[in-house]
Amino acid sequence: MEKPVADRVRNIRQSDIRRYSAICAAMNGVNLSQGVCDQPAPPAVKNAAKNAIDADHATYTNLRGIAELRQAIANKMEHFNGVTCDPETEIAVNTGSAGAFACACLAMLNAGDEAIVFSPFYGYHVNLLKLFGVNVKFVDLAPPKWGYDKTALEAAFTEKTKMVVVCTPSNPTGKVFTESELLHIAEQCKKHNTWIVTDEIYEYITYGKPHISMAKYPEARDRTLTISGASKTFAVIGWRVGYSVGPAELIEKMAVVNDLLYICAPAPLQHGIVAGLGLEDEYYENMCDDYLAKRTLLVDTLRSIGFDPFVPDGTYYMLAAFEKGRWANATEATEAILNEVGVATVPGSAFYRNPEDGQNQLRFCYAKQMKDLEDACQRLKKLGSKLPA
Repeated sequence: MEKPVADRVRNIRQSDIRRYSAICAAMNGVNLSQGVCDQPAPPAVKNAAKNAIDADHATYTNLRGIAELRQAIANKMEHFNGVTCDPETEIAVNTGSAGAFACACLAMLNAGDEAIVFSPFYGYHVNLLKLFGVNVKFVDLAPPKWGYDKTALEAAFTEKTKMVVVCTPSNPTGKVFTESELLHIAEQCKKHNTWIVTDEIYEYITYGKPHISMAKYPEARDRTLTISGASKTFAVIGWRVGYSVGPAELIEKMAVVNDLLYICAPAPLQHGIVAGLGLEDEYYENMCDDYLAKRTLLVDTLRSIGFDPFVPDGTYYMLAAFEKGRWANATEATEAILNEVGVATVPGSAFYRNPEDGQNQLRFCYAKQMKDLEDACQRLKKLGSKLPA
């Protein structure tokens, strides 16, 4: 007799990203698949967390996060994002940005509601929405600049639309949404009385194109939830410290949901992130310079082996197209490259509402230490640049 399992999980499975990462690790390859961001965390961040452990900061925190971190977030939001917020009522610390998004979905949406997501998309956004019974409507982004058709967005709204998700800078495209795009989205959300959720976890990683927070605009401020966190900025992806900034009435509900699901983000690690948010601007400038050099190396390598990379304006991900016919599809390409040279990537088809749109694309992650990225690039060059005989 088959044991009962919830309908909501009947069709979910491990993501391609994690599957290929596991295979790559087993064969001692170089993982350009998962955004593991294996850089060293800043010493100030690590030392503050160690000191917090030694000081026995091991108990539950306030359900909104420790006061010191909320104040540091408020300072950062004003200084970097141009958003003024009250650390007592408009900020909640969450268990990672993915945890923040889960809390947002539960606080904003009912089963049967609709959410608009741009495609290519970040899988966690779409999969969490589906897990909670929300219907996803997609608006396509067109390479290589990843613009969207304004009429397509306008047509996606219905009376059931309750949320629009904006990931900027975007995983997997590296798109940084422009002011005109954000204002257009804000206009439509105001017209349809819809929440805006912006995932800005890569906000500090841009290349000559400024990151803009939707919540800085008065016409969007009262309906925008800004999600970010420490994972990518300080290379502490496993610490799981994220946060949400938004209207007080929403943050109140999200904080309770976060308490029910997770209790709190790890207490001593919250103290570590306080130290991170106190770093000078030079830290962020050096980080971007480092990723820019790695982006250049990967772009040059991919072009030399016959790929057409869509050079990102932000993040540390890159989609790149290969000539149709070189491999049958993106999955075959991923598996061939992993087997032949030991470099893990992700099939581009995993990120599109219509998988066919990404069947000749792969996603590469260059958040690696330079020596490892150089190793990966040398391996990739062994593929050559021509179609298989």
